Amino acid sequence: MTTTLALSDTFGSDLVRGIGAILLYGVIGLLLMFAGFYAIDWTTPGKLSKLVHAGLPNAVIVTASGLLAMSFIVVVAIFNSASDLTEGLITSLVYGLLGIIVQVVAVRLLEWATRIDVASTIESEEFAPVSIVVAAAHIGLGLVVAVGIS
Repeated sequence: MTTTLALSDTFGSDLVRGIGAILLYGVIGLLLMFAGFYAIDWTTPGKLSKLVHAGLPNAVIVTASGLLAMSFIVVVAIFNSASDLTEGLITSLVYGLLGIIVQVVAVRLLEWATRIDVASTIESEEFAPVSIVVAAAHIGLGLVVAVGIS
């Protein structure tokens, strides 16, 4: 008995379309991650990128958690985008940008409400346990915002 492997007539075009979609969503995701990083950097006292490069532990923790939170938002924005590629790219971008704005505002409000002195925390050369609280706020609120997108 001979078995042949038959591909559908649209296999090649579907494959190329899928590869294109991956690349385009990858670009959108990267742009949103850059936007998220700069939003965190812009709204956090001090220059996070310089503090991270200097190896300050609390700045690294806060920045890493902020990027992780942003990635939740970006992933959910892409996952819940429209099925049409063009509409999907647009909705991913809009939901992602809105999610980043909401995330940054929510984290800053929580920091204000808890009276955490983020500036002195991230500029400290010594590990400060409160940086874990700020990190948890980033991640927790990032998850909340991400679920809000879905």
